[in-house]
Amino acid sequence: MLLSRASAEQVAAALAGADDGHVIEAGGGDPLNARLHTVVWRPAMERRERVAVVTAGTADLPVADECAATLTAHGFRPLRITDVGVAGLHRILDAAEELAAVDALVVVAGMEGALASVVGGLSSAPVVAVPTSVGYGSSLDGITALLGMLASCASGLTVVGIDNGFGAAIAIIRMLNTRVLERDAV
Repeated sequence: MLLSRASAEQVAAALAGADDGHVIEAGGGDPLNARLHTVVWRPAMERRERVAVVTAGTADLPVADECAATLTAHGFRPLRITDVGVAGLHRILDAAEELAAVDALVVVAGMEGALASVVGGLSSAPVVAVPTSVGYGSSLDGITALLGMLASCASGLTVVGIDNGFGAAIAIIRMLNTRVLERDAV
């Protein structure tokens, strides 16, 4: 069982009635990203597939944290690649080796959401894109990023709703579960 986007008060109430639950600290202990927590009861066994959670900017971290915590609760050890947005294209290119070494990627980006297209072009692994409500001007609370990701020329890009880190993690888990089922059937 998983509780996501929980405040400190909600975490305390949830744990008061169930001793076997624990909080997943996906934010790396950063107090700025510790406002919302993920609590898990009976976490899944460790998975061997490699998943990366990639963010365009640091403002995207709360959504990426939710995604990483959900993946962790399901037995993954997500690789975090942060602050590699297209405004400094060399940063994502510097991470190309890491991108090539994973089985699936989640790309979290606000503004115009261009990072998802770039990563989709650099990697042959499945990519799930998460538009965030981060941005200003014509970002329109994530709608611009959402539309940019939906219109991506990187074929096969999967897009979830705005700020839906949980949904992105579950989409990746379903994709990888299908791959495991196919492998085991052979």
